[in-house]
Amino acid sequence: MKKFILAEKLNMSQIFKDGKAVPVTILRAGPVKVTQIKTAEKDKYAAVQVGFGKSKKRAYKKLSEFRVSDIKDFAKDQEIKVDTFAVGDKVKVTAKMKGRGFTGAVKKYGFKGAPASHGHDHPRAVGSIGGRFPQHVMKGTRMAGRMGGVRTVRNLEVIDIDGERNLIAVKGAVPGARGGIVKIQSI
Repeated sequence: MKKFILAEKLNMSQIFKDGKAVPVTILRAGPVKVTQIKTAEKDKYAAVQVGFGKSKKRAYKKLSEFRVSDIKDFAKDQEIKVDTFAVGDKVKVTAKMKGRGFTGAVKKYGFKGAPASHGHDHPRAVGSIGGRFPQHVMKGTRMAGRMGGVRTVRNLEVIDIDGERNLIAVKGAVPGARGGIVKIQSI
């Protein structure tokens, strides 16, 4: 069965495990409620729509859809809690990053730049982007452009789960700002 939940990003921290400090992101996950079930016969695909959080104007703060292969495991108004995940599970986390606008290659990719003296008048420029062959810029060349938007990080490990407070600790960094909504899915 595919596991999924919506969560709110709280903060980064560290947990000591086997004598080593492990960097983790603390997320307040769920509980989420199943608001709609989409079937292959009616909607041309199978998915479960869930709602998370409280809102003044709407019933839920965030609605999100997760594709599933077996809909029999879910029912409308069913509550999904953080206890569905287990310590050691591999998950992928999707969130919306802070938009950074149009950025150069030094900020976007961490390029070093040119020396600051001796006639270098463009110290943060990319430099040469191609040779004589194949007479065009290769696809995927790292250049200046928009930075931010939706981002997915895969293969993060669940380090700790607190079912009473609905907290889940995921190893590593999760994209997005504090207080942002993230989607957690098992791989």
